[in-house]
Amino acid sequence: MKDAAIAVNNLSFNYGKLRVIDNMTMQIESGTSYGLLGPNGAGKTTLIRLMVGLLKPAEGNVLSLGKAPTRSMAKNIGYMPQLPSLYSELSVAQNIDFFARIYGLKNFKVRRQHVDETIKVVDLWEKRNTQIINLSGGMKQRVSLACAIVHQPPLIFLDEPTVGLDPELRVHFWEYFTNLTKAGHTLIISSHTFDDAAHCEKLAFMRLGKVVAQGTPLELCNATGKKDATLEDAFLYFIRQEGVKNNVQ
Repeated sequence: MKDAAIAVNNLSFNYGKLRVIDNMTMQIESGTSYGLLGPNGAGKTTLIRLMVGLLKPAEGNVLSLGKAPTRSMAKNIGYMPQLPSLYSELSVAQNIDFFARIYGLKNFKVRRQHVDETIKVVDLWEKRNTQIINLSGGMKQRVSLACAIVHQPPLIFLDEPTVGLDPELRVHFWEYFTNLTKAGHTLIISSHTFDDAAHCEKLAFMRLGKVVAQGTPLELCNATGKKDATLEDAFLYFIRQEGVKNNVQ
């Protein structure tokens, strides 16, 4: 078994009186793509924000790369939020360079090389001097991804990275994500679409702040006992199982 990149232990979090993460325990192995799948309101974004250290647990703890996540770990973590956090008046290259500096790339020559290489990876070289305000939604998504990976961190969090992308660009993103895991990076990817989930090596089905099932896509589908079950079938199966368990209790 690989080392754990993320360890979540009896984790809970509240927004006021609302419990958003409810006594969650899970481990994510290094060098894998791990999907958090669930509907809006399942707690996916909150969980990611806890994993990167933007929120503090009410109970339990999170260990990222063996340590409690703090700002000092920025060079080891990349975070692509659900809504792009970009500076509209700056160019593509300027935005990526800004985040590269935040993530600890101080040497100008090294940083410039990283920025140029990352712009090419997301296929925006022709747009590198274009202001963000003049880009399409899909291009902004690519810039946001570039900002998260420019420093080549071992641990990358992607919150709904393919939302609003056309099918061709979604395929391009997933090809790149696969290459990242092959190179040893760990990806935690939130999504509410089964198409995205099918690309992940392992999944956690989430609902109402709880993980109702974990495993590979094949394991989760096989657990239904239904021939040719889809991930949607598996998700509904485990949701029903959770409902039965709660009613019994």
